[in-house]
Amino acid sequence: MTPAPSPFPAFETLLTRLEGEHILVVTMNRPEVGNARNTRMARELLEVWTRLAEAPGDLRCAVFTGAGEKLFSGGGDLKERQGMTDEAWQAQHHIFEQGRDRLLASKIPVIAAVNGHAYGGGCEAALLCDFIYAVRGARFALPEVTRGILPGSGGTQMLPRAVGERRAKEIILTGRPFTAEEGHEWGLVNRLCDRESLMRDVLETAAAIAGNAPLAVREAKRSIANGMEVELHQGLEFEIECYNRLVASEDRREGVLAFNEKRAPQWKGR
Repeated sequence: MTPAPSPFPAFETLLTRLEGEHILVVTMNRPEVGNARNTRMARELLEVWTRLAEAPGDLRCAVFTGAGEKLFSGGGDLKERQGMTDEAWQAQHHIFEQGRDRLLASKIPVIAAVNGHAYGGGCEAALLCDFIYAVRGARFALPEVTRGILPGSGGTQMLPRAVGERRAKEIILTGRPFTAEEGHEWGLVNRLCDRESLMRDVLETAAAIAGNAPLAVREAKRSIANGMEVELHQGLEFEIECYNRLVASEDRREGVLAFNEKRAPQWKGR
């Protein structure tokens, strides 16, 4: 079967492809420098995440990974940053911030497939995804304080939400790395995978998500994300708002009809 064309143009630092009709695979493709994120990659990721946040179309799930077997991403490209003025540094980081916000706003779930070590901005990129599958033996680190800065692409906010405030402080303030196995124990990593099975496992989960009612998945994701930021009673009110949006949908009626007719539902996304 001929693979479906990517919905994106050819990028310089990324590979994108469709897996079936509804799953997008996004691969950071600078393995010669550990998939370090330079300005070009930041701009290209911003384009991808903006599409997923604003107009995902028929896409129902995305997988985010890195090329090669050693690193998911080593973070920011410090060779490119060498000699940058303060103004240029901040201008570049503003692009990172825009990408962070667009990834968090993605209407569809994004799964991080951490194929190797994830340091600095690479660790933060994984944290910004909805959940993480990682190869055994991969190492994570937020070493920014050892370089005179702090994790500024979501690390100080997303890590405490994943592992708790006290452990996050230890990780960030020491800059010490930790293993995927420790991350799994702490709730940061959802599943540990053998290297040869990582993408198979991730795509199997992505296919399960993509096989569910797309509007329901989007609203459930939105309800969880928003509910985590407010008090319980406000979260419950928002949950009902999301629920009521689905009651009048064609997919809700199709789901009930398919159940009673003992067949697989045919989702329309409306």
